Parts: sequence; structure tokens; C-alpha cells
Amino acid sequence: MALSDLLRLRSAGLLLHPTSLPGPFGVGDLGMEAHRFAERLANAGVSWWQMLPLGPPGGGESPYNALSAFAGNPMLISPELLVQDGLLAPEQIDAIREPSQSRVHWPSAIARKQKLLSQAFERFRTSPSPELHLSLEAFVAREGEAWLHDYALFASLRDELGHRGLPDWPHELRTKDAAALHQARARLEFQIARHEFAQFLFERQWQALRSHCQKLGLHLLGDVPIFVARDSADVWAHPEVFRLDADGQPLVVAGVPPDYFSEDGQLWGNPLYDWAHLKETGYRWWIERFRSLLTRFDAARVDHFIGFYRAWQIPRDSKTAKVGEFVPGPRSDFFVALKDALGGLPIVAEDLGILTDEVRALRDEFGFPGLKVLQFGFTPEGHETEHQPHTFPENCVVYTGTHDNDTTAGWWAQLGRTAASKDPEEEAEAAAAAGVRRSVLGYLGAQDDHEIHWKLIEVALQSKAKIAIFPVQDLLGQGSEHRMNRPGLAEGNWAYRLEPGSLDDATLRRLADAIERSKRAPAPHGPR
Repeated sequence: MALSDLLRLRSAGLLLHPTSLPGPFGVGDLGMEAHRFAERLANAGVSWWQMLPLGPPGGGESPYNALSAFAGNPMLISPELLVQDGLLAPEQIDAIREPSQSRVHWPSAIARKQKLLSQAFERFRTSPSPELHLSLEAFVAREGEAWLHDYALFASLRDELGHRGLPDWPHELRTKDAAALHQARARLEFQIARHEFAQFLFERQWQALRSHCQKLGLHLLGDVPIFVARDSADVWAHPEVFRLDADGQPLVVAGVPPDYFSEDGQLWGNPLYDWAHLKETGYRWWIERFRSLLTRFDAARVDHFIGFYRAWQIPRDSKTAKVGEFVPGPRSDFFVALKDALGGLPIVAEDLGILTDEVRALRDEFGFPGLKVLQFGFTPEGHETEHQPHTFPENCVVYTGTHDNDTTAGWWAQLGRTAASKDPEEEAEAAAAAGVRRSVLGYLGAQDDHEIHWKLIEVALQSKAKIAIFPVQDLLGQGSEHRMNRPGLAEGNWAYRLEPGSLDDATLRRLADAIERSKRAPAPHGPR
């Protein structure tokens, strides 16, 4: 079956980033817990495991602010699997084991994982294992010129410069002066080799997990942010792909104009693409990005799909997104080039936001399923919206909420608190919240809000949408303190972890029954 055809099957999935898995090393990884999680999903009739971007995060630990569009996050490397490969001794990882926490404490998790990776690299350099050395050589030969050499040098320079952003790098390094880079490669030879080794370990462990998922019949759904971080190896190594000045600074940056949710709009700060140059090259950089992604995932959610039709362009020195203009994206020409190069395009279009008829036409021209979010489906007046299940086309993916939303239980509780407010200044907000609650219960035909998260999961599963996906937090009925991201807050996000035993067999049996009733169970496959 072609990968793009997988998105046409009636199925269900769960959303959980691997960093959120439980485990004894401070942050979830690609080891035993990931393999067990995959097995439990498959046994419950779940067809999709959705994740966030896998790149090494920059500031704020956001996977959407990665240092590379191609590299993997070394924090996901499993210490237990390094022991299996003979790269660490059991006592080395036993020394840092701790009870699994409900949140990632990023500074300590990073420090401990980096220490283990350094120890593994030292062991590797003296290891007689020909299999590992040959595997690394093959990995470097395959990926080196494409992205690995650039990323490893960038990451080594960034370490040397105290993680300063690109605008603060010395001019000769920021602009890639040939003599300065030659000196840097010689000076940082050890560090470069260590970063390439870490990427090899990530890929080795990732492909082992993917192979296990394939045997289980569990498909992996990845995430492609349309824009890349300003401080990334991509911008540094390929300035010609972006709209930059001669000094490597963005001429304009990306964001979203003012709307109902924000009077200042959203100033993202990512450099915009030079689509004219990309077209001249046959969109080579983007084709390689998707080619790399499809070695890791069966399909991909493309974040901010709207940006391929038009993007909000903001002057680089602006403090808000109020001043700007829409500029055209590459539109159909881009996706035709991708399809010609890669065959079918297993893409889910994240089309949330201001969805114009032109964006819908671009999405539908290539048959990409769009997104529906139940939390967006209900108005105070009870008006019909395109996020209500009876309005869904079959070719869409429905969520109770995404990683950017509050959890369903948290969203519902906040509506209740707002509706109960007696503050005269909040009278309009209270009335609106009460109206949304009535709208939800009326739509569901529910007498009460007991287990509202399950009620919404059930209605999503019973909808016409080909795929229904839920954050694990919604399956567990967890509140706002368990949400993954609060957009607009720079700190405190991306730290959620699944507590050991919380996703118990009874919950998964209940989910399996609901999947079976909604005719979303996959055909028998392997050990199911």
C-alpha cells in the first residue's frame, strides 16, 4: 500500500511525544518504554502514533524551534540501549536512575544525558566492535554531504560560543568565511565527531523503534514546521534558501496578523523562504527535507499549511506583527515538484487559522486531509461550525484538541470557572462560556458533563473523519496542569510526562472497544 493511501483508511491514533514517555532518566527516550508503548497501542487497535518534530530543540526546548530540520534530538537516545550496544556499563546508567517524574526538568536531564553520551563516545573510540564502526561509517557516508557535516560543525561552533544566537556570532563564522571554517574544523575535530556520533545513535535507535512499529502495524505520524528557526544549521548552511541580507540577517520575518485572539498578532521571527530561488533549484532543499522525513515516518502533519499559499511578512525590526503584508507562497507548483520527486505525498495539512477558499482549493487539489478540532466546534449561540462532526468531510483528521490546546478536561473546567464568575467586568465572558457549555452538552445530547473527555472522544470516533486522534492527556481525563504547550509563554512548556501506570489496561480496553464500535480497528496484523 502506498504511504499516501494510509491516510484514506478509517483509523484512530494517539498523540504523545517521546520526551513525554515515562522512564528513569529524566526525559522520555527511544528505549524500552517507547517499544512497550507502541505494543500497547497496537494491541488496543490504535493505528497511528503521532509525535511532534524530532529535531534538537533550541531555546525554550520547543521542538518547533529546532537547531536543524534534519537532525534528531540527542535527548531521545536511550541509555539502556547504549548498554545493549556495549557503549555504556550498567553501573554508569544505574548511577543516574531516578523515579520517573511527572515533568521533565530540562537542565538536569540535559546535563545527565550529555554526560552519558560523552562516556559512550569515549567507549566507542576504543571499542573493537566492527559492526558499530562500520555502521557509523555508512551513516556518515549517506548523510554527511546532505546535512550531517554542516549540522555537526554548526553545533560544535554553537557549543564553543556558549550557545549564542547566530546574530551574535563573529562575522567570519556567521558568514562562513572559508578560512575561518577550515580553522574551525581543525580546532573542533573531536567535537564534530562527537555530534556526528550522537546523530548516528539517534538514527540507529529510531530505526529500531520504527521497525518494531512496522511489525506491529502501527503507523508513525510526524510533524513538519513550515518555517525553521533563525538560529539553525539550515539557515547558516543554506542562506540562499532564505530571504537574508549580505550579513546573514533576515530581511523579513514570519508571523500571523492581528485577529480575534491577539490584537498584536503573533511575531514568530522565523526567516521567510526565497521561493523564487527555491523554484530555480527545483525545490531541492525541501525535497530532501521531505525525503529525510519519510525515512522516519509514514506520514507527516505539515504545520501552518496556509503558509504555502500566502505568508504574513513582517519587517525584521518590528516589535509586533501588526505591521506586515501577505506575500504569496509557492502554491501548487511546489507540491507538484514534491510529488514528481517523491511519488505520493502522505501529508496532513494543518489548516487551522484563517482558512480562505484559495487555501482550501490548494489542500483539496492534492487530496490532503485537513484538521478539525472539537474544542473549536462550539459557539455560545449554538451556531453550526466546520469543527462540528456532522459537517466533517471524510477526508480529514479530527482531534479533541492538539498539543497547543488545553486538555479537554482542563478546557471544560475553565469554561465552568469562567461561566461561574460574578465579576461584573467579566459578565460577557461568563455568558459566552456558559453558552459554549450548553452548546456542547446539547450537541452531545448529554444530561451532564460526567467524563466529558470520553464523550468527546466517542463523538470524534463516530464521526465521518477518516482519522481520529487524541492526546494521551484526553484519554486519561487530565487537567490543565498536564497540557503540553501554552502558546505565547516562553518558559514552562514541553515538559509533560506520562506517569507510570496511568495509561492502564482498563483504559486501553475501553479505547479498544470504542475503536471497534466505530469501525476504526485495523485488519489483524502480526501479534494483534
